[in-house]
Amino acid sequence: MWQALYEEINDPNFEIICVAEDTMGEEAAGEWFDATNASYVCIVDPSHMISTLFGFINVPAAVWIDEDGRIVRHNEGTYAAKHQLEHKLAGTIKFGTDVYSNALKDWVAKGADSSFVWSPEEVRNHLKPHTEETALADPNFKMGAYFKSVGNDAKARHYFEEAQRLNPDSWNYHRQDWTYDGEVEAGKRWYKKNQDLDGKLYYDKLELPGEK
Repeated sequence: MWQALYEEINDPNFEIICVAEDTMGEEAAGEWFDATNASYVCIVDPSHMISTLFGFINVPAAVWIDEDGRIVRHNEGTYAAKHQLEHKLAGTIKFGTDVYSNALKDWVAKGADSSFVWSPEEVRNHLKPHTEETALADPNFKMGAYFKSVGNDAKARHYFEEAQRLNPDSWNYHRQDWTYDGEVEAGKRWYKKNQDLDGKLYYDKLELPGEK
């Protein structure tokens, strides 16, 4: 869907940089990139450094960065279109939105004059400041990723579990850890945690017109 949107916008001053955050690197992400036949930039981030730098706790997520290198919008739950899939446990799952792409196109066309551009203060207000616990969670997660990469599953398990304990709101930590147990088991654990949200939002609101 992002490829279609990229081709529709077709503006030489606009670029998409797509990042796959997966500790298994190209082995896990390569086939997905290949399937999209993307003409925009695609990179793999095995250490989840992008989430660290931008404070993301879920995917998909995106930031708008202007020509001066300033962040002018920061959202999670950023889909290019609406999607639907069949899940063994949950049945038909509908997700995604078509309002984000409209806002993105408006920004590309109008730049700083777009009504969807946030001020520096608004950007700061939407960031999730670290607590002592969440600040410790990130290095624990990266230690888990390192030990997993060198085949020390016991130490990897310890650090992954500690990261999730320190920052239980990070779906990126949960999903990466669950992935090692296989797609079916990961899906079961995601579904259970999602059902336990008890009214808490999975994604923060996009704060865009037409959002449901």
